[in-house]
Amino acid sequence: MAPKSLKRKPNRKRSSSKSVSSMAYLLVRKVFILTSIILVVCVILVLGVLSTTRNKISPDDLSIQFYDYEVVNEFPHDSSAFTQGLVYGGNDTLFESTGLYKRSSVRKVTLQTGKVEIIQKMADSYFGEGLTLLSERLFQVTWLTNIGFIYDRKQLQKLEVVVNCIAVLLPHACGKDQLCCIYQFDQFTHQMEDGWGLATDGKILYGSDGTSKLYQIDPQTFKVTKEHQIKFNGHDVRYLNELEYINGEIWANVWQSDCIARISPNNGTVLGWIILQTLREGLISAGYNGIDVLNGIAWDSNKNRIFVTGKLWPKLYEIKLHPAKKHYNNGDIEQLCLR
Repeated sequence: MAPKSLKRKPNRKRSSSKSVSSMAYLLVRKVFILTSIILVVCVILVLGVLSTTRNKISPDDLSIQFYDYEVVNEFPHDSSAFTQGLVYGGNDTLFESTGLYKRSSVRKVTLQTGKVEIIQKMADSYFGEGLTLLSERLFQVTWLTNIGFIYDRKQLQKLEVVVNCIAVLLPHACGKDQLCCIYQFDQFTHQMEDGWGLATDGKILYGSDGTSKLYQIDPQTFKVTKEHQIKFNGHDVRYLNELEYINGEIWANVWQSDCIARISPNNGTVLGWIILQTLREGLISAGYNGIDVLNGIAWDSNKNRIFVTGKLWPKLYEIKLHPAKKHYNNGDIEQLCLR
């Protein structure tokens, strides 16, 4: 019997050892599964929080910059000029478009003195608006119309533009087998709803019509090639007015505000805000009570100088920007800049 008993004992030990090992394996497996489930749940919760946060604060909002300014120089400015467009023409010269019926004009102005060197008065029925300089030509739009004008930059003479070309066999008119073109003196028609602001990057025109739209316009055909709806914090940035192209951005005055919006021409994103409230307030404090709103941005690309003025302002300012010391939240911008 002894040999049989000795044979059975090892079998019981192996069976007990297998049972313990199985239990330990099952326990470890349960712990692993439970830990994995907890980790998955945590990841889902974190992703949900990030998604919710992303919906509340977009990456664009987080990257928006706010700017204050310092005045570098002050220059005289014609206080009767209802400034609608402003362009730096080089050699301390500005080109300016002014508005109001029976008072509208395009003018060449000396920066240092504010003296109007050349002026081209517009017909009484036109209200001058935005102005930009592309190559040797000045382009101007007019309020409440889709009509614009083109001027030679040297003497501000209006130029002819081609409005239609057809291939015809009229040797007495155009020459045999030549393209016959119809010219219309000095004006063009654009596709914006209205004419407010103009700017250029040297290749295409950018336009505004008093809405929240920023247009890209072919300078040969004057057809809109692209448009962006400009928004900030989910709100339309309406009343985009005078425009300037500066270092790859469009800077836009917002009518009836002391703000300039810095906009990406690629996708219409608002990149930043320039707050110029104290410029107008300083003029009023100095007794200039007849002034109108901030309007007019010009940029000297060679010397990196920024110029701003306003309608009926007696001064034109060269300014330099600094990151704002004051903390602006979305509500502040909506109150200051959006109407």
